[in-house]
Amino acid sequence: MPPVFRFAPSPNGYLHLGHALSALLNADMAKAAGGRMLLRIEDIDPSRCRPEYEAGIYEDLAWLGLTWERPVRRQSEQFDVYRDALTRLDAMGLIYPSFESRAEIVALVAAREAQAPSPRDPDGAPLYPGNAKALAPAERARLIASGAPYAMRLDMAAAMTRAGALTWLENGAGPRGEAGTVIADPAAWGDVILARKDAPGSYHLAVTLDDAAQGVTDVVRGNDLFDATSVHRLLQSLLGLPAPRYHHHRLIVDADGRKLSKSTQATALRERRASGATPSDIRKGLGLD
Repeated sequence: MPPVFRFAPSPNGYLHLGHALSALLNADMAKAAGGRMLLRIEDIDPSRCRPEYEAGIYEDLAWLGLTWERPVRRQSEQFDVYRDALTRLDAMGLIYPSFESRAEIVALVAAREAQAPSPRDPDGAPLYPGNAKALAPAERARLIASGAPYAMRLDMAAAMTRAGALTWLENGAGPRGEAGTVIADPAAWGDVILARKDAPGSYHLAVTLDDAAQGVTDVVRGNDLFDATSVHRLLQSLLGLPAPRYHHHRLIVDADGRKLSKSTQATALRERRASGATPSDIRKGLGLD
């Protein structure tokens, strides 16, 4: 079977140079390996995703000269798949609802840090500080029946006990030069959120299930997602899913050394195109001649 690569942007803004690097690397590597190139639209968050941004993704990628298989998989059409996976994890006793609001979690973190430094995940966010895992089943049921908002969290300790030691094959350099077999460390993320009351799947859950459903063999993405791979390997093990090969690539940064981001108004590809840039200019600027 030929290898399968994918580019999976979110339609919550227009594509910039960082997206171009990832898309072009996936396409180039798929071509070199005689493989397939897929496009996935990660629109699981309806509050941030817009049809014009999705249309812009197709337009920008076509302008870069890329082609992809159709139909395009859209996460907003896979909610039943995510719910089924949550049901399986629940049957294993590996998830639980937490009911604290964001403000309440901030207060809990502050109280904890008044006693000692708060543990942080690889992205720098505090680990979940609450005790929802200890709630009695009857109290959980009462809160859910009352309509209280909640997040479904993975019981990391129980999940790791069930899965055991995990590794992945890293074909890129990684952010710290970690090539070859990498030891996964999902515990660094604490009890991660897998879904919310109004959203049936988090990024971690959705991307893991989508890659398996699409038969993705090679995940090529930025170094900012290197550490998240530990959570994805854990979910793959728990749900009996295959583990793809991974290739985490360098990030494109701005003059201040920050990763290009839609939230920081990074110059969009469409703006560069309007200013006269060509696809060849983009490739050359990214070092992909």
